[in-house]
Amino acid sequence: MSTLDLHADPAEITAALVDIASVSGAEAEIADAVETALRAQAPHLEVVRNGAAVLARTRLGRPSRVVLAGHLDTVPVNENLPLHRTGSGAGEVLHGLGTVDMKGGDAVFLHLAAAVTEPRHDLTFVFYDCEEVEAARNGLGRIERELPDWLRGDLAVVGEPSNAVIEAGCQGTLRAELRRAGTRAHTARAWMGENAIHGLAEPLRRLAEYRPRVVDIDGLTYREGLQAVRVAGGVAGNVVPDEAVLTVNHRFAPDRSPEQAERHVREVLDGFELSVVDVSGGALPGLHAPVVAELVAAAGGHAAAKLGWTDVARFAALGMPAVNLGPGDPTLAHTRQEHVAAAEIRTVADVLRAFVEVRR
Repeated sequence: MSTLDLHADPAEITAALVDIASVSGAEAEIADAVETALRAQAPHLEVVRNGAAVLARTRLGRPSRVVLAGHLDTVPVNENLPLHRTGSGAGEVLHGLGTVDMKGGDAVFLHLAAAVTEPRHDLTFVFYDCEEVEAARNGLGRIERELPDWLRGDLAVVGEPSNAVIEAGCQGTLRAELRRAGTRAHTARAWMGENAIHGLAEPLRRLAEYRPRVVDIDGLTYREGLQAVRVAGGVAGNVVPDEAVLTVNHRFAPDRSPEQAERHVREVLDGFELSVVDVSGGALPGLHAPVVAELVAAAGGHAAAKLGWTDVARFAALGMPAVNLGPGDPTLAHTRQEHVAAAEIRTVADVLRAFVEVRR
């Protein structure tokens, strides 16, 4: 089993984590390494194992609690393991699967877990499984069902890549299918049929002309979107199709509930058969909460809106503000070219350490 040194440079912890393959559903080895390291090197923490997730926390009776959460799994390997490095010193870059999404964030949290023994806030660390697959398998859902008190706190920090900038809240996302029926006919006698694909012209026109909202919440700008993302239909090269399906994705600002977002999409596409196949609510930024304001101050006073959906929404649904803060460029996630600057990993560690440590 791989050995992790939690007192090492967070960039070195990242390198060690990356070299433990942990594709979704196969996180046992990395969970074993994390659990063993926490039990041996962070005796001040209560540690429990839940499936392929590892949880640890302080119980110091502080007036507030901060939850730091990161997933251990990655997308499938894409010729980007083992880890390799370029540059040196301040210019060192780590390349490999998970460097961005999100073993750099995990490494920062593991470093804090061992190094910070007298935090200003009680701390909970959640290293969980199956984030990169369907939501029903997400380890946070299982933990919420089986160990709900472990997810309670006054602020959640999710270590998803954010270019080392606090990204507060997140957008909601809704996916719907619009179906058009037609009548089959031979294309040599097309007038005898009704082309279902042609029937998508009007909803596609509405989507092309759609003007999304730009919403300001707590001084942060959230940009919505409503896009056609897939068109399916057709029987054969000489048949007028009798069915076509248009898949639509709506990214909505967190001031809208999933129900309000669905109503909006139905209004835009009024007159067409529409079924919602997936929806997840967003998360309000909550920047006015005192503990969030403290974190923003530790990060230099700047926060941005999260344009996308992350597990901060799960914590927001539990009634707590949540932010994303992690090293790495999110546009590199899930690509063969994943890489992260070692200096950025250290920056996130310094920001969070300044936030959680007792001020002397």
